[in-house]
Amino acid sequence: MMAEISPSAHEEQEEGPREIRGDLVVGLDIGTTKVCCVVGEAFDDGIDIIGVGITPSLGIRKGVVVNIESTVASIRRAVKMAEDVAGCDLESVYVGIAGNHIKGFTSPGILAINGREIKQADVQEVIDAARTVKISENQRIIHVLPQEYMVDDHTGIQNPLGMTGVRLVTNVHIVTADIGAVHNLITCCNKAGLEVTDMVLESVASAKAVLSQDEMDLGVVLVDIGGGTTDIAVFCDGTIRQTGEIGLGGHNLTNDLSIGLRTPLGEAERLKEDFGGALAAVIKPNHVVDVPSVGSREPRRVTQKILVDIIEARMVEILEMVDRELAVSGQKKRLNAGVVITGGTALLPNLGDLAEQVFDLPVRVGYPAGIGGRTEDVYSPRCTTGVGLVVHGREHQRSMLHRDPSMMGRVKGWFKKMW
Repeated sequence: MMAEISPSAHEEQEEGPREIRGDLVVGLDIGTTKVCCVVGEAFDDGIDIIGVGITPSLGIRKGVVVNIESTVASIRRAVKMAEDVAGCDLESVYVGIAGNHIKGFTSPGILAINGREIKQADVQEVIDAARTVKISENQRIIHVLPQEYMVDDHTGIQNPLGMTGVRLVTNVHIVTADIGAVHNLITCCNKAGLEVTDMVLESVASAKAVLSQDEMDLGVVLVDIGGGTTDIAVFCDGTIRQTGEIGLGGHNLTNDLSIGLRTPLGEAERLKEDFGGALAAVIKPNHVVDVPSVGSREPRRVTQKILVDIIEARMVEILEMVDRELAVSGQKKRLNAGVVITGGTALLPNLGDLAEQVFDLPVRVGYPAGIGGRTEDVYSPRCTTGVGLVVHGREHQRSMLHRDPSMMGRVKGWFKKMW
């Protein structure tokens, strides 16, 4: 699906107000540690990144809003930075969502065709039948993702249009989110002056930015390790098979360092970035670092190996939790293309080596691909969700316009009106 990053094929604009020639698409990743706003200009042959804004996130904990005012302020800062770079005003966004409240499950749908040709309306009807499943009153469906179709005895069909049969069956992967969490995210965006066009599971968005079609065909799991949560998305035979959320992430590594080394959280984060790693075995035992103490106490000297030991212990726990979830679901045996790790924590040195030991599968770190423009501003695992939201937005806009040009206006305001 995604090619390697290459320089933009579109010429740079002269300085001054920027003329937007393609369709403007904006992705907004509101994470536990950062807010990332990515502005893309979509053309027929691809997407150019024209603006990026990244600011520290305040008011989010484990993917859930805990302080609306702080979250709104963080969003405004990131959006303003992206607007200044892109040279345009932003009004609507595609927003990522994550957290332990996210649920994913498979549901079947059946439709009688009676020997005639299958049309687009039939495909939509069988999907609608699959989504009529009872869910908790505090949950709302945010994704209905078709996995495969079956026409009579023929299975594994990706697109049944034009086929003839008696019965059309589908399996879809349904993702739901807590109504309150969705409402609070939308409220924060609205208060920041933004309209939410669509809300996307972060792991699904990240997959659009880092996974290749070959990987999704062979079988791959995307492990997106963010600040507050670790998100899982399994693909096989070109379609999604499983999603999952674990309530641990990079912030837990920082917190462990803060407690284990008795140092403030801010200093623990700096130590993690400057001296952290995922494998203590490769660290020289005599290398020491200065660790600031709490209050007016003098800094202490601690070996880097002790610091990495603390990080490795937590990383092993997170990866083993992912491995258990894959094993229990039965999806691990389908991962012929292995594991792709992304998110800010993926930058931790030697994390790929540690993950290969835990999963006993090939592992690579995922970087955004298949885009042009200001690629240097987003070429990091930290930006995969933001870029993926832009890719999703481009696909979403084209899909809506293809179905019904009048749909775009209605969909843009749907989230705002649904409450």
